[in-house]
This record gives sequence, C-alpha cells and structure tokens, in this order.
Amino acid sequence: QVQLVESGGGSVQAGGSLRLSCVVSGDTTKRASMGWFRQRPGLQREGVATIYPTHESPFYHASVKGRFTLSQDTAKTTVYLQMNNLRPEDTAIYYCAAGPRPTTSGTWDNTSRFPYWGQGTQVTVSS
Repeated sequence: QVQLVESGGGSVQAGGSLRLSCVVSGDTTKRASMGWFRQRPGLQREGVATIYPTHESPFYHASVKGRFTLSQDTAKTTVYLQMNNLRPEDTAIYYCAAGPRPTTSGTWDNTSRFPYWGQGTQVTVSS
C-alpha cells in the first residue's frame, strides 16, 4: 500500500505563492508515478502536474505552465508543488496522487493511472 499526506495549503492573495508538500510512503513500485490534481468549485477533478518514470520532465496543465513547478526530493519521499503568481481561479482542493509505472499509453492527466490519493488540502486565492 501507499500512503500520502499533503500539507501547505492555505489562503493567499492573487499574485502570491504557496508550496504544497506530499509525504509519500509505502511500496516504491506502486508510487513510481506521482501527480497533483485539483478540484475547483463546481468542476470535475483535473490534472495539475504529473511526473512519470518514463519521462524526464513533468507534465503541466496549460493554465499553470510557467507558474507551478512539480519537484521531488532525491529520496522520492516528498513531492512538492511550488505555486507562484496564484490566481483566484486556482482556488481548489489540491490532491496528491501516486501510481505505478504506466504500462499503457494514455494522457498525462489520466486519473486511472493513480490508485492512491491523499486527503487533499485547500488552496484559496482571493482577488
């Protein structure tokens, strides 16, 4: 099994920054892929950033490219999402997710690739 615990959410004014952290533990083969997803009010859950062992660089939602950065510590026990220049439309519950190395093709934000999820952390951006 894999356990994920997010932290770092909060309230910030537009233009501000937050860094989310996700401490991950458990079977390393089941958490080779990592991702951040979010659910904005009234909308479906969507991918924000994901990283796979099959690719060198993370994938990002178009709306966060250049503003958000996904990174991992060298031991790959913590995944971060640095969020800069936040906008009110970034207001959402942010979830960390983990999954095994993908064995089939698919989109970068395919939630079926991530069977393990954290509890979520609220991010609120005011204008």
